[in-house]
Amino acid sequence: MPIQYYIALAACLFCIGIIGVLTRRNAIIIFMCIELMLNATNLLLVAFSKMYHGPAFAADATSTAGIDGQLFVFFIMVVAAAEVSVGLAIIVMMYRNVHSVDINFLNRLKN
Repeated sequence: MPIQYYIALAACLFCIGIIGVLTRRNAIIIFMCIELMLNATNLLLVAFSKMYHGPAFAADATSTAGIDGQLFVFFIMVVAAAEVSVGLAIIVMMYRNVHSVDINFLNRLKN
């Protein structure tokens, strides 16, 4: 499968995530859109890693070229897992205090 398909899919997913973050007011939906953007980035990293690993492996079977993208994906997934735990804890505490997950309601907490 050509790399252009992966790039197009990742760009579409990333744009959907950006639109969701900019237009939605529900904290959980915004959180999910941020995760969608991280997954689009992961898709690109794995696609480019696969693209560069094939020719390098054909030239030298012991080559580790192209593995770096997969390592970055692993670290992004670890950071995303930490983000999920912290983000959901913040959303739960927000819901306990104000009984809403609408981020417009948070502006009233400044005063």
